[in-house]
Amino acid sequence: MAPLTAEGVLAKLQLLSASQEISILKLSEPISAAITQLQNPHQRTSDISTSSLDATTPSSLEADLTHYRELFAKLRFSYVEQVTKEKFIRAIVGDPPLIVSPQENVDLEKENLEAKATLKALKTEVADMVAELEGKAKELSRKYEKVQVETVKLEELPGKIAELENAIADLKEAQAVGLDSNPELNLPLAKTLDLVESKKRQRAELDRQLEQLQSQVPRKKKELDRLQAELQPLETKRQNSMAAAKEAKRRKEAALGGIEDDLEERGRWFRAAEAGLKQVLELKS
Repeated sequence: MAPLTAEGVLAKLQLLSASQEISILKLSEPISAAITQLQNPHQRTSDISTSSLDATTPSSLEADLTHYRELFAKLRFSYVEQVTKEKFIRAIVGDPPLIVSPQENVDLEKENLEAKATLKALKTEVADMVAELEGKAKELSRKYEKVQVETVKLEELPGKIAELENAIADLKEAQAVGLDSNPELNLPLAKTLDLVESKKRQRAELDRQLEQLQSQVPRKKKELDRLQAELQPLETKRQNSMAAAKEAKRRKEAALGGIEDDLEERGRWFRAAEAGLKQVLELKS
């Protein structure tokens, strides 16, 4: 059996929707038909007329149900009243008159009690059945609404699948073009995830080191300020010393003129002679 596709499921749902019209109007057709047949065209309709059945909704059906329950209760009371009067009149004017004995009243009371008990049991059963039907109807309504939403999503699904397939094709093409540019981009999924975890750990380690260094910044800054404060007098002293040395050299050159070169040469000769004499004296001794 071939696997179901999104197009196949959507086609089946559309076929079911077209062949089976799910509408709450179907529930009111038997009632509206009976009312139309029994109603006198010249008679004034009730407050909830049959025109409301043309646009039946759950709320209007509930209102109709409440209205007809009250109407049937009134009609039942009127019917019982009319039947009782009719029987009473027939019992009076009958020939011979109908005389009911006490025993017949007792038997009739028993029959009434049994009929009431049976009617009560039937009413309870009907109420339970109605509650069960209401629960199932609400559940079916929720399922139907869910199916409608899922159908809309299913209609959008082929377009999204086509977009994803185009995106995959573009990614494959881009990957084929830049296959040798970066080997890490061509790793399989498992190795890619491992690489991502490794990069995350490295980043966490760098963040930790950066946090430690940032915590040391205030202390290092204070130490730098202290060293700069200590270095400032020394720098001033060095500059003063260099200025004094330059000034002394300038004065010496100005005082000696060109003699300093001769003096330097003579000094080297005297040192060499002194070294030679020391060696001679050491050899003699």
